[in-house]
Amino acid sequence: MSSSDTATVTVTTWSLEQTSPSDLRPATPPEGDDVRVVRAGVPSPEFSRFLYASVGGDIRWIDRLGWSYAQWQEQLGRPGTETWVAYERGTPAGYVELQAQDDGAVEIVYFGLIPAFRGRRIGGHLLSYGIARAWDLAERWPERTPTKRVWLHTCSLDGEHAMANYQRRGFRLFRTEVAEEPDVAAPGPWPGA
Repeated sequence: MSSSDTATVTVTTWSLEQTSPSDLRPATPPEGDDVRVVRAGVPSPEFSRFLYASVGGDIRWIDRLGWSYAQWQEQLGRPGTETWVAYERGTPAGYVELQAQDDGAVEIVYFGLIPAFRGRRIGGHLLSYGIARAWDLAERWPERTPTKRVWLHTCSLDGEHAMANYQRRGFRLFRTEVAEEPDVAAPGPWPGA
């Protein structure tokens, strides 16, 4: 099969934003005290790659799979980059990765749950927590401009509830793009799966 014969899939990408901390509509936290959200205070390429592959393995997250250890270190070591991890009874359930950008914007670069933890009211809580941390990011990184905007993008390959969760948390759509992309099979949560 030549490169011109490569199968493609139509992917719609939506970009969403909040422009004020008052835009956040937090989800109700899960009942009980079994779920905690903790900042990964020590940048760890191994742990971040585990989260990335575990959360995105069934929804075609592939762009970072080929990264070297040095590339992971560089990404995680950028001032204003934070990883917040949800744990249920001590087990990692999902994460949100924030990245401060110039001009006071903070991007939610990655957000999601490991498949076994989906559908248990953890996602809305974790997203709410991550958004709140994006709005107060300059308190932890005084060299950064105070947050003026929190934004993210999601696409038609993401989880079926992703867009609804973002909109329930107060995000507004500001751009839609449609493109043909190579039809790459989801790698699965396990190598070779």
